[in-house]
Amino acid sequence: MAYTIIDKSDDYFETKLYTGNGGTLNVTGLDFAPNWVWIKSRSSSRVHCLFDTVRGATKRLQTNEGDTEYTTSNSLTGFNSDGFSLGSYNQSNEGSANFVSWNWKAGTAVSGTTSGSGTGKAYSGSVNTDAGFSIIKYLGNGSAGHTIPHHLGAVVKMIILKRVDASSNWSTYHVGMGNGKSLPINESEAPTTATSFWNDTTPTSSVFTVGSISNTNSNNSSIIAYSFADVKGYSKFGSYTGNGSTNGTFVYTGFKPAWVLVKKISGSAQWQILDNKRDAYNPAITALFPDSSDADTTSYNTDFLSNGFKLRATTGSRNGSGSTYIYMAFAENPFVTSTGIPGLAR
Repeated sequence: MAYTIIDKSDDYFETKLYTGNGGTLNVTGLDFAPNWVWIKSRSSSRVHCLFDTVRGATKRLQTNEGDTEYTTSNSLTGFNSDGFSLGSYNQSNEGSANFVSWNWKAGTAVSGTTSGSGTGKAYSGSVNTDAGFSIIKYLGNGSAGHTIPHHLGAVVKMIILKRVDASSNWSTYHVGMGNGKSLPINESEAPTTATSFWNDTTPTSSVFTVGSISNTNSNNSSIIAYSFADVKGYSKFGSYTGNGSTNGTFVYTGFKPAWVLVKKISGSAQWQILDNKRDAYNPAITALFPDSSDADTTSYNTDFLSNGFKLRATTGSRNGSGSTYIYMAFAENPFVTSTGIPGLAR
C-alpha cells in the first residue's frame, strides 16, 4: 500500500502571499480553485476574513470575533480557477499592505437532510474526500443528538464551526480534547467542558453530533462547519506536551509541514499559526493569531522538518513545560511519497 495518495499537497492546500492595491485585485497562482479562503493582513491590525463557496462570495466571517456573518460587496468578490478576486475592502486589500491567504480545496457538491434526534433539517456543502476536508452548512434543530453528515468517509478529527445568523462564539471540536469539550477560536481561553456542544459523542466516518447549545444547534439557525480528517502524508491533527526548552518537543506528522495551527488546552493562551511562505527557512518564527487582529509577530521559533515540527521557543503559549497543546497541520510534501521517494527537510 502506498505511503500517501497525495504527493503534491499544493493541489489541495496552499499559502499565498500578496500585496494589496486598494482597488480591484485578482490573486492568482494557486494550483486549484479554492473553496475556503482565509485572509489576514500581515502589516497592520485587521480582522481575519474567512470566505467559502458554500456561503458564497462577499459573505465574511471573522475568527477573532463572534459576530454574525457580514455581507461586504467589496471584499472577496469571486472564487476563480487559480485564486480569487478582491474589491477595495481594507481588511483584505488595503493599498500597499502585505497579506497572507490560506486556501483549501473541497469541490464536490453535496446536499440532503440531517438525521438523529429531532426534526431533520436541510444541509448543503462542498467535500473533498482525498484531502479529508468538507464545508457543510446546515440548519440547527435545537435537539441534543442532532447528527450532521460530513461526507468524508473517514472519522473527523477537527471541526471549526460558527453560527452565521447571530453573534455567538465559534465552537471547535478536536480529537486531542475529546467529545466533552469545545474551544472558541475567537478567544484564548482554556476549553469549556459541556455536553451541550458535541453531545459527548465522538464523530464517526459519516456524521458529527451536536448538543442543544445555540452555538452549534439553535433551532432553524444557519451554521457553517469546516470538518477535517487525517490524510496520511498530507494532514494531521493531534496533541503534544511541551518541555519548556529550546531543544523542544518534536511532533511527528509524517510530512514536512507547510502550515501549523497550535493551541494550548491546559490553560489559556492564544491560537497561533505558522506557515512556510512567511518564513521560507528554519526556524519559522512569524505567527498570526486567529483570536486577535494583531499583525505578524515574531519569536515563535519552530523548525519544520521532513517528518514533523520541533519547538525551539520556550514560550508557555507554545512549549510550556508540562503543558498540553493541540495542533492542526498541513503538508508541504510527505515524508515518503507514493513512489517511495523520501521527502526533504529545509
